[in-house]
Amino acid sequence: MYEDVGNYSVLREFYLIAFTRYEHIQFFIFIGVLSVYLLCVLGNIFITVIVCLTSQLHTPMYFFLCNLMILDITYVSAILPKLLVLTITGDISISYPGCFAQIFFYVFCAGTEFFILASMAYDRYLAICIPFHYMLLMNKKTCLTLSASSFSIGVLNAMLYPLLISKMSFNNFHEINHFFCHMKSILKLCYTEAAAIDLLITVDGIVVGFSLLIFILISYIFIISAILKIQISSGRFKAFSGCSSHLTVVLLFCLTSLSLNIKTENELSQEQDKILSMLYIAVVPLLNPIVYSLRNKDVLNAIEKNIFNNRLCL
Repeated sequence: MYEDVGNYSVLREFYLIAFTRYEHIQFFIFIGVLSVYLLCVLGNIFITVIVCLTSQLHTPMYFFLCNLMILDITYVSAILPKLLVLTITGDISISYPGCFAQIFFYVFCAGTEFFILASMAYDRYLAICIPFHYMLLMNKKTCLTLSASSFSIGVLNAMLYPLLISKMSFNNFHEINHFFCHMKSILKLCYTEAAAIDLLITVDGIVVGFSLLIFILISYIFIISAILKIQISSGRFKAFSGCSSHLTVVLLFCLTSLSLNIKTENELSQEQDKILSMLYIAVVPLLNPIVYSLRNKDVLNAIEKNIFNNRLCL
């Protein structure tokens, strides 16, 4: 699609190379991505519904978990459907608005998820290290404030990226060697200096990424220390059960996202970057509901109770 500007025709779309170079396995790529997408969406919806239906799970921890699940559904839905379409149809074009929308949702979901994970760590810290003041400190108002703040900061931060990129000029080579509008891949196509966006990416990585990861890890040092002091083994196991599932999700998400964003790109590693991005964008959101199902006794009991009750009703 071209747009006339004066005496020039300006291209108004990018081309996602994705995995089109592997023509002989396009069908298998489509089936694999479709399977991961459906399992991810259905898995996250399933856990969210279980939490909503189970009154015992109406606690701050599971409130934040539902926030996490909604973000994961939004995350994969902003990127994978377009990958499915271009894989099965061969149409690799994506409009500027479509590309900017992908950038917005990618940054919004990733940034907000860091804040939600930090809120969950704070919740676990209060519940285990300061149990007698937990209900007072982590009340409904606090939960809503933390959630609203996380989403608000995520939106404001995400808006900066498409806004800055939309003001930049691109060369005639509009091919993005990725399966979505990856920030660093787009910046390679810019005529103009991208110092402002590079600075924004660095600040985001340090302030949002590493600082929140350090906060979460420090919280868990205190949490694990408090758990080890619990005398009753059943109480120690229950406390560790809820925390271990959250810590597993934190490590999966934070380590894959941060390692991908700080990794320097070069032509030889771009295919590897696509695989790492697929792990981060598709596989990690798929694993989140699995981790919370298999490693959390409360969720397992809630699933068993709801399924059993439904069978009785039938």
